[in-house]
Amino acid sequence: MNAAVARHALNRLFAWKIRGVRWIEIIGVLMVAAMIFSVYLAKAAAARESARIAELERQIGESGERVRLLRAQVARLEQPARLEALSREVGLGPVEMKRQASEDALQTLKPVAAPPAPAPVAAPAATAEVEAEAPAPDAEGGR
Repeated sequence: MNAAVARHALNRLFAWKIRGVRWIEIIGVLMVAAMIFSVYLAKAAAARESARIAELERQIGESGERVRLLRAQVARLEQPARLEALSREVGLGPVEMKRQASEDALQTLKPVAAPPAPAPVAAPAATAEVEAEAPAPDAEGGR
């Protein structure tokens, strides 16, 4: 008897109609619409992530190219022939044999005086400011 009552209630529930359409069909259509919407959202999120990945890969490629160019520049700047030419331009050269000393003689050696540093060259704008700030000498030769 309970089974018959339950079956009758279930049949009545599934037979219930709203404006001529069974409510179970309405729920099914709503569920399909929700699934379609969720698939759309997932695809949109995947497209955004794909675009972000492509941008990051492009940046990685550009960084790799910059690293390659910088390594080539370092290799060019560290060429021994170039460094030798630059050192000869500023008056540097190999150490002469008479200037080499043994380890024991290092205590007795006198340090060589360093050459004087070149005077800094003032920029034209700085020179004009200094001249403008300096007071003009008097006619008597004093200040």
